[in-house]
Amino acid sequence: MVSCVNGYGSSGWTNAHATFYGGSDASGTMGSGACGYGNLYSQGYGTNTAALSTALFNNGLSCGACFEIKCVNDPQWCLPGSIVVTATNFCPPGGWCDPPNHHFDLSQPVFQHIAQYKAGIVPVAYRSAVTNVGGAGDVHSVAIKGSRTRWQGMSRNWGQNWQSNSYLNGQSLSFSHHW
Repeated sequence: MVSCVNGYGSSGWTNAHATFYGGSDASGTMGSGACGYGNLYSQGYGTNTAALSTALFNNGLSCGACFEIKCVNDPQWCLPGSIVVTATNFCPPGGWCDPPNHHFDLSQPVFQHIAQYKAGIVPVAYRSAVTNVGGAGDVHSVAIKGSRTRWQGMSRNWGQNWQSNSYLNGQSLSFSHHW
């Protein structure tokens, strides 16, 4: 699991939009999702999660990335403050998620921390937040080494799920990744 911490990248704020999905208890966000994290509650992500538009998802490289998001420029619907979410899913093209839009489809509980439910969609500003594993979630390669093998590259299955076709049962494993 990748979790977000209170720290922010050097980049400034970028404009986007946000909607919500999954119901008031976020149960609709708990499927496997495009990042392959499975049940987000049991994996420790809770409801601070987002599906990203094509422009942000980056073919799965953004899975696990953290973003600080605040509602902006809509005093009728915006609430003060910001949220930090982890990218756990892909918002498929159609409407607001069409390229080149920057869009976050948030779980409903976290959306309601920055905007009123009735708004449906709000303008937001976002920036990258730091993860507790030293990167922004965009892992480009992973290697694995068994106690009886050499280092070998793993292949991306989807999102940030990686696989090895080597037989490594009964071995101590080491992993290496590159951002």
